[in-house]
Amino acid sequence: MDDKNTAPGVPAELLRLRDSIDNLDAALIHILAERFKCTQRVGEIKASSGLPPADPSRETNQITRLKSLAESARLDPVFAEKLLNFIIQEVIRHHEALRRQAE
Repeated sequence: MDDKNTAPGVPAELLRLRDSIDNLDAALIHILAERFKCTQRVGEIKASSGLPPADPSRETNQITRLKSLAESARLDPVFAEKLLNFIIQEVIRHHEALRRQAE
């Protein structure tokens, strides 16, 4: 645990929860990094094949699928959609850059 978490009067359960949150945050970052490695390769394939950076049909299907998963996991589907839209826009930005490099 961090020194900041050892202050007197901080309940042990709160410390455990903070440790869990820290671990989950680290896992999220690593998972996002792996996802972006995959989408980087997708962008390279799209660029070399002359395909557009965005795939609206795929994006719509992904959003629908992940909103359903969010509901099953009791996560706000609106939040899940916002998060996925943010990720998708970043992926498209990367794909556009790869396409410009391939031209």
